[in-house]
Amino acid sequence: MVGPQVTLEKVHRLNTTNSSVDIDLIGIAKNNNERSAAVALMSYNTMENLLKPDFFNTSKDTVNTMMSTVISATLPKTTNTELTKPVNFTLKHIRFDPSGSLFCVYWNISEWIVDGCSVLKTNSSCTVCSCDHLSTFALIMQSSRQSELLNLVCVIVGLVFFSLALLTFALCQWSPGVNNVARINICISLLLAHLLFLIIITVSHGLQVLCAVISGLLHFLFLSGFVWMFIEAVLLFICVKNLSQISSKKREVLSSGFLCVIGYLVALVVVCVSVGLVPEGYGSKDCWIKMDKGFIWSFLGPVCVILALNMILFIKIIISLNSALKNLNSEVSQMKQTKIMVFKTLAQCVVLGCSWILGFFTNVSKVLEILFLILNSQQGTFIFLIYCVFNNEVRQQYGKFFRCLCCVKQH
Repeated sequence: MVGPQVTLEKVHRLNTTNSSVDIDLIGIAKNNNERSAAVALMSYNTMENLLKPDFFNTSKDTVNTMMSTVISATLPKTTNTELTKPVNFTLKHIRFDPSGSLFCVYWNISEWIVDGCSVLKTNSSCTVCSCDHLSTFALIMQSSRQSELLNLVCVIVGLVFFSLALLTFALCQWSPGVNNVARINICISLLLAHLLFLIIITVSHGLQVLCAVISGLLHFLFLSGFVWMFIEAVLLFICVKNLSQISSKKREVLSSGFLCVIGYLVALVVVCVSVGLVPEGYGSKDCWIKMDKGFIWSFLGPVCVILALNMILFIKIIISLNSALKNLNSEVSQMKQTKIMVFKTLAQCVVLGCSWILGFFTNVSKVLEILFLILNSQQGTFIFLIYCVFNNEVRQQYGKFFRCLCCVKQH
């Protein structure tokens, strides 16, 4: 509130947990005979269940998603409520979805409309809306059903290849010097994570406790997947640096049991600490980590560190391979094997999760968003291609299996 004796130059921002408002209350007060004005900002926790995004008129081939809590702003005990300047609302996102178009909307009797409101700026965590009137507001994202279908198809295809890779690792015979422990556990972690993600996007989720449990499991599985990507990067680096002693180095320095402890314990510690510090941080509207209090950094922080380390290791691997190429003899078979190894190393960029860096730029371009979605849902596909399809020994075992299968069918 401001009154006739107020000498403030500007009114402080009003804040709620998930929103804030900047309003020229002093200017409004000057336009009133009483030289006073008051503003109230209210945030509703579950109002979006009543004022659903479906009430936002749109074409049939699009999907509406509520991206913020519903808020209301009003000028109580104020005679002249005409605004002197547009009001800016900052709305925190209750979910992170870089796809689609954002709309600042207000409730008008029976529907959400955009008249008089526009998006000033947006980022991954919040959006600033500018409106020329006060009402009940929300942030709605409009995305095409094709994007949703593409997401679903990519996840399903990724799950198929994760399963094929795991079956190949489990059933095929491998050379003694080959260490598949990191690849197997990347597949297990991301397979389970994508299965949970598939459940979320195909089944309605209204149970808050179940949603919180799922988001906690997703946090653990994705983090463990990234830790295993880092372990795979380390193993690959050792492999390239010791081309003549791959098997002995791996057995001496990095045993499978030790790697399993690291791969899952690090992620478990991060999740346990996160639960201890912010127990209410899980269970957002789309069953993921809540954006409140910067809690999302309990996931983004470790991921950024691992991605940075993997990029450094990846660059070192490329440099080491380049050095190895220069020192090789000119034998054709040796050069052929080296070229295959170079190709596999380049393809490792996706396996090591380096393509997740695109996630920080999905707001820039729709093409980057689609590329991010495809690459990171197909890590299982790349693992299957690199380590199974392009492996001569595995291909021979595939051939024996299919020949046996054909013989059984003939008899």
